[in-house]
Amino acid sequence: MRVFVTGATGFIGSALIPELRNAGHHVLGLTRSEEGAKSLIAAGAEAHRGDLEDLESLRSGAALADGVIHCGFNHDFSKYVANCEMDRRVIETLGSVLAGSDRPLVITSGASTAITPGRASTEEDAPNSPIPRVASEMAAAAVAAQGVHVSVMRLPQVHDTVKQGLVSYLIDVARRKGVSAYVGDGLNRWPAVHVLDAVRLYRLALEKGVAGARYNAVGEEGIPLREIAETIGRGLKLPVVSLSPEQAAEHFGWLAGFAGFDGTASSALTQQRLGWRPTGPGLIADLNNMRFEA
Repeated sequence: MRVFVTGATGFIGSALIPELRNAGHHVLGLTRSEEGAKSLIAAGAEAHRGDLEDLESLRSGAALADGVIHCGFNHDFSKYVANCEMDRRVIETLGSVLAGSDRPLVITSGASTAITPGRASTEEDAPNSPIPRVASEMAAAAVAAQGVHVSVMRLPQVHDTVKQGLVSYLIDVARRKGVSAYVGDGLNRWPAVHVLDAVRLYRLALEKGVAGARYNAVGEEGIPLREIAETIGRGLKLPVVSLSPEQAAEHFGWLAGFAGFDGTASSALTQQRLGWRPTGPGLIADLNNMRFEA
């Protein structure tokens, strides 16, 4: 296929390009800069100039493609609600081009959009979280109703030894504050997946995904935040402390709501349906092997 990829120069997108190319696909990657265009060409992809706010660039990119993978997102969390609404517009725009065809659209959501106290969430659980990212899944449902072959990729903390999703922000806070912290007993858990496992699943969803399906890109169902904080503390050679919810709000800022969140997720159905098996290193192993710089 000729695959239009948003976020093509980002953490996930840059790993997705070789995954797609090695499977015989041609990649058309969205980029806003000349530097990004050069990196895409060097990676064997074709550059398509534009960005997530330029809806016409999204329309023209999707029109040129046999399938679309939307993994771009503005990760400025000070504007999280606005960025989630922008993601809704992006999905609706891409869907408007693909409606009535069998060209697949794979969009990105979060593993925390389905909250299921007492058990791991599954692909069958509808989005019910108060977090703004549910806008992405609402947009997917809206374009599905218009005849778009859309599936949803629910991501947990995606990691390697350089970046680890929200854990990277925990590291930044620990470095600035001089302590690595968790909330309460720290037994709340975050699911995770290695970036190479995640991009393999994006490819499988593109090639074999079922319209309307949700896929959980989960390699580990849940790692306790205390264990994550202790690993960060060792890496930065900082003390590890427990904070009350009130202290956490001041310490973590916008990250506080996530730092106290407990949510596990299962990928059993995804593995069964797409033949996907996560094999990459775990989150703690990647943290242990990263180069911390104080």
